[in-house]
Amino acid sequence: MNPLKAGDLAPTFSLPDQDGEQVNLTDFQGQRVLVYFYPKAMTPGCTVQACGLRDSMDELKKAGVEVLGISTDKQEKLSRFVEKEMLNFTLLSDEDHQVCEQFGIWGEKTFMGKTYDGIHRISFLIGTDGKIEKVFDDFKTSNHHDIVMDYLKSA
Repeated sequence: MNPLKAGDLAPTFSLPDQDGEQVNLTDFQGQRVLVYFYPKAMTPGCTVQACGLRDSMDELKKAGVEVLGISTDKQEKLSRFVEKEMLNFTLLSDEDHQVCEQFGIWGEKTFMGKTYDGIHRISFLIGTDGKIEKVFDDFKTSNHHDIVMDYLKSA
């Protein structure tokens, strides 16, 4: 696993959202976008993280930041996740983990003694120039939104 770094050009991608509509990173050209990768919709940690972002959305919008959540879940599961948790941002389905690999966050993980390949929970703030402005890789699911907001307030 070799995540992209601040200053790297963000890979352009096109993925289906929770409603089956194609979303392209280029749709947000000239805007800041928080692309956050999470392992699995509707699991406790991912729900806490998503709800933190949901509850911070007004502040994120004021800072001019759009949010895109990416997992390998199927579109139908993402749709249920958005509905159940009343999420107010877009979730994207990267079933074949191609985008995860482009961002360098697909790799070996260990959970309960088992080793497998999966998504590492890392977020990338992409600047208006299409380059990665900041990588968030040191947070808990419960404080992810606070760390992002603290950075945005100081930047």
